[in-house]
Amino acid sequence: MKKNAFIPKLTFMLAVCFLSLNTIAGDLKTGSAAVKITPPPGAPLAGYYYDRAADGVHDDLFAKAIVFEKDGVKAVVISCDLISVPAEIVSAARKLIEKNTGISPGYVMISATHSHTGPVMPKKIDRYNNLRNAAYVKYLSQLPGLIAESAILANSALADAKLSVGKGHEESISFNRRFFMTDGTVGWNPGKLNPRIIEPAGPIDPEVYVLYAETIEEKPLATLVNFALHLDNVGGTEISADMPFTLSSILGRVKGSEMVTLFAQGCAGNINHINVRTKDPQKGHGEAQRIATVLSGEVLKTYTRMKVLDIDNISASQEIVRLKLPDVSPDELPGALEVISRTGKPDAPAFLELVNAHKVVDVLDRNGEPVNSRVAPGSGEILAERALALLNGLKSAGQ
Repeated sequence: MKKNAFIPKLTFMLAVCFLSLNTIAGDLKTGSAAVKITPPPGAPLAGYYYDRAADGVHDDLFAKAIVFEKDGVKAVVISCDLISVPAEIVSAARKLIEKNTGISPGYVMISATHSHTGPVMPKKIDRYNNLRNAAYVKYLSQLPGLIAESAILANSALADAKLSVGKGHEESISFNRRFFMTDGTVGWNPGKLNPRIIEPAGPIDPEVYVLYAETIEEKPLATLVNFALHLDNVGGTEISADMPFTLSSILGRVKGSEMVTLFAQGCAGNINHINVRTKDPQKGHGEAQRIATVLSGEVLKTYTRMKVLDIDNISASQEIVRLKLPDVSPDELPGALEVISRTGKPDAPAFLELVNAHKVVDVLDRNGEPVNSRVAPGSGEILAERALALLNGLKSAGQ
C-alpha cells in the first residue's frame, strides 16, 4: 500500500496520531462518554435536495467522545451522528472544551458519521425552506455545548487504561457507486440490474480499523471503528444514526452497555451499500441493521487479534489543504436556479439534474474561494510512517 494512499481513509488514524507509538510504556488515562444530540420534532433532515421534516425518532443521535491523557497532555476524539459538523460549530465546541477541560483546541478532533437521517447543518446557502424553524434554530445554538459536554464528561471519567489496535477486512457490504457504462459515460448510482453497466469505475476500501480502550482491570471503555461506507441506508423521515446505531448496540451487548462505540467515517464519497447486481431492495432500518451486523461481526473477530500499544506521549499536528473548486461558468446559473425552482412540483427535475443544479449554485456562491480541509501535516507523511510501522507490526504477527 502506498503511503499517501493510506492516509485519506482514516479518521481512525487521526486518532492514533495523537499518540506517539514508541516502545517506552507509560501511564495512560482514557475516558469516554456519549451525549444525546437528537434534534426537535419537525427539524429538517439532511442529505437530500428537498425538504424532509422529522416526524419521529427511531433512535437517538449522539456525540461520542474519547479523551486520552498522558503526563498532563490531553487530546479528545469526538464522533457525531450528523451529516457534517460546520467549522463554526467545531470552533465553538473547541472553545467550550478548552474552557472546561483545559484541552487545547488543536488537540480536539470533531467528525461526523455523515448520517442522512440526522438534522440539516447550516451552510451559507439555505436550500431548505424549514431551516428557520424556531425550535430548530434553538437546537443549533445549543449543539456546540452538547458536543463539548461529551468531551467534558469523558474527561471527568479518566481512568488508567490501555489501548489496542487491530485491522479487519470486510468486502461484502460496500460497493463503488460509479460505473463505466456501455455508452462511454460514467454513471453515478445508475440503478439496479441496469443492462448498460460494464463494471465499477473505482474501488472500495474493505479495511476495518479498530481502536479499543479498556481499563487496566480490563473493563471496556470505548471502541472506535473506522470503515468507508456512505451512511444513507435508512432514508425516510425518522431521525436515526443509521448503521452505527446497530453497530453500537451489538458491540455493547458483547462488551457491556457502558462501553462507548464511535464510528469514524472512512473515505466513502463514492462508496455506498447498493449492490447493483441484485434486484433486492436495499433501504430502511432493516438494511441498516443487516449491514451493521456484518460489520460488527468483523469487529468482534478483530478484537481477538488486537495489538496492545505502548504510549510514550501525546502530540497533535494539522494543516489546512485548500481544495480546488469544480469548473462552473456563471452562464450556468440561470438554468440551475430554474431547475431548483421546480423542486417538489409536478414537473420536478430528475435527481441528478437537481444535484448538478445545486453544485452550480454552491460553487458560484464561493466566488472562487477553495474548500478548506483540515488534515494531518505534510500530506500525511508523518502519520503514514507511524501507521505503517504499526501495521507492519500487525502483519508480522500474521494479522
